[in-house]
Amino acid sequence: MSPDIFWIFTSVFALLLIMGIYGMLVTFNLLRILIGLEIVMKGVTLFVIAAGHLSGQPALAQSMVITIIIVEVVVMIIAAGIVISFQRENDSLHVRSAKRMKG
Repeated sequence: MSPDIFWIFTSVFALLLIMGIYGMLVTFNLLRILIGLEIVMKGVTLFVIAAGHLSGQPALAQSMVITIIIVEVVVMIIAAGIVISFQRENDSLHVRSAKRMKG
C-alpha cells in the first residue's frame, strides 16, 4: 500500500471517528448512541486493516479485526438488550424521559 492510500484510509478513519463520537454526544436517543458506537468501531476496524497492511503484517491485522468484530457483536447484543429493557420500562428511548432509576 502506498503512503497516499494510507493517508486516505487514515482520513476516512478520522472522519468515521469524529462522526461516531459526535453522534454519541449530541443525542439523547439510545438507539442513535448505539449507531454512533458502531460507526466508531467500523472506523477502528478500518484503521487496523490499513496499519496491518502498511506494516507488512496483514495476517495479524486480519486476526485482530476478527477479534474486534466478535467483541463488537457481543457489546452490541448486550447494549441492545439494555436499550430494549429501557424502552419497555420508560416507553421511550429518550434518556431524559427516564423515570427515576432504582439503585
